Amino acid sequence: MTTDRDLDARLAEAASTVEVAEALRASGAVDELLASIDSGEVALTGEGGLLPGLIKLALERGLAAELTDHLGYEKGDPAGRGLPNARNGHSAKTVQTEAGPVSLEVPRDRDGSFTPRLVPKGQRRLGGLDDMIVSLYAGGMTLRDIQFHLQSTIGAEVSHETISKIVDEISDEVLAWQRRPLDALYPVIYLDAIVVKVKDGGHTRNKAAHIAVGVDMAGVKHVLGIWVQQNEGASFWASVCADLANRGVRDVLIVCCDGLTGFPEAITATWSQATVQTCVVHLIRNALRFVSYKDRKAVAAALKPIYTAADADAARAELDAFTASDLGKKNPTVTMVFDRSWEQFIPFLEFPPELRRVIYTTNSIESLNYQLRKVTKTRGQFPNDAAVVKLLWLAICNIEDKRAAERAKERGQKHNRKAAGRLVEGQVVTNWKKALEQLVLVYPDRIEPHL
Repeated sequence: MTTDRDLDARLAEAASTVEVAEALRASGAVDELLASIDSGEVALTGEGGLLPGLIKLALERGLAAELTDHLGYEKGDPAGRGLPNARNGHSAKTVQTEAGPVSLEVPRDRDGSFTPRLVPKGQRRLGGLDDMIVSLYAGGMTLRDIQFHLQSTIGAEVSHETISKIVDEISDEVLAWQRRPLDALYPVIYLDAIVVKVKDGGHTRNKAAHIAVGVDMAGVKHVLGIWVQQNEGASFWASVCADLANRGVRDVLIVCCDGLTGFPEAITATWSQATVQTCVVHLIRNALRFVSYKDRKAVAAALKPIYTAADADAARAELDAFTASDLGKKNPTVTMVFDRSWEQFIPFLEFPPELRRVIYTTNSIESLNYQLRKVTKTRGQFPNDAAVVKLLWLAICNIEDKRAAERAKERGQKHNRKAAGRLVEGQVVTNWKKALEQLVLVYPDRIEPHL
């Protein structure tokens, strides 16, 4: 993860780079060069391009300075004639960069003791290219797509095996994130899933990748983990709850999910006092699934008094009234859907409106899942479950980094960001202070120790 210090250094470096560019522009020193670029006489990237040429000059100058420091005398200095070691020509080396391939003349010394630090022995890629490859992978491109993209845009020939190795290097970071310690209490946890295609035993299966988002005591949403469902029912959810508990989650007040089979039992077994709330938006969608298009608006309007009722008894009366109505008789499956989920539907009706808006739906992670689906839909299938988790984690990092940048910009902190890059963190829940106040009133013994 990028630290605040790293970001400050990058911002300072960017500021100085802009100043240098402005000084060159003002002096007129680059006018002729820019004219050549505009006319197409000079290419910016690729073999023979301007940027690879500048990188070559900078690297070779740095390597020459390293050798001078190693030998202890400048090139051509007579003082070096009496020393045992001396310069001994150059060796050719090509490195792949973000701007394209760069051919270097790496200086050598006579006794072979010189070890370059700027471009170490055996290194064939500069760091920026690795970051580019990981970024392209996080955007949903396959390894073959990345290989073709690098070749066609910057002329960098990077093998499929090398790209795979670069992507695999982040696996340890993903594992550390998935195992990181969590808070002892999350007042609210939302759980939702996206469907992905994964190879399994020679066949391609649809699997659900579940993402848990927890709201901490400050109202900030955090992605707690990603789990690819291996099997249906309580055994899977028991393993998820055990994972969260083992990482430090001692209590959860409310869990909002989409009527997942076996989940209430797993929650009760792990956190006996937690309330399981079915997502009302998902419930309404399921209820309208078999309603004809011409009746949907009318049925949706007729259902509103149910989920906006003052309490569970009033909601039951409204559902009975709908069932007895002409719309209800015409669409009996609507009542069946509500009856099947009734015990997990009514908990939020016990809370005041400020808290209901926080817990009645998983929409808080719907936007995140929408972004993730744009990434996964470009992949026909994943080779295994670990590849699913890795890509989703990278995508979340990129998405949340953009959100952090947007928040900083909105606060007028463009050049003084406190939100770290690649931060897995969502926005603060709307009206969280009011919701927290209601939670303290409802769960005083469980929540006050954490205030």
